[in-house]
Amino acid sequence: MNDNIEHEHEEDPDALVQQPRLWQGNGWTARVIKNEDDEGWAVAMIKDGEPEPALVGPWTMGRDKKNPKPLDVNAFHTLVKTASEVIRRHEQHLHAILHKNLHVWTEKSGNLKVTLDIVPDDDDPYAMLAATDDMSEQVARVRVPASFKLTQSSAIAWIEADFKAPRA
Repeated sequence: MNDNIEHEHEEDPDALVQQPRLWQGNGWTARVIKNEDDEGWAVAMIKDGEPEPALVGPWTMGRDKKNPKPLDVNAFHTLVKTASEVIRRHEQHLHAILHKNLHVWTEKSGNLKVTLDIVPDDDDPYAMLAATDDMSEQVARVRVPASFKLTQSSAIAWIEADFKAPRA
């Protein structure tokens, strides 16, 4: 009988924490922290495996106007949704920075879609400049510096130069 009592008090190291100031679930951890900027409280949302919070925002004061309002399942789900949206927008922004495209028309080549895909390598960043025709067939592809600016005029100049890699 003592064995059963001992097992009941052993804690599962993988068990999710759901406390007033620390809540885990759905791959996220919410931590209520003292707001360094004022006398209030903040909540940090950290995605599992990430070193930094995806979102830090103000947190509501409790009824005593001194301590933070405790986390609960509804607040946690709202925070997960908000933090996930922040990550999604960041990923969309990064994609927009790294991948650009435009359509150009020239007498020589007709209508082409020109794309620039930047590869943000720490040691050797570069970009791939490519052109595809109306049938989605790749016409050309060259490596260019990551600093290459894709504009209508730079695309037309590349096409008119028989798709030779533009000089930096």
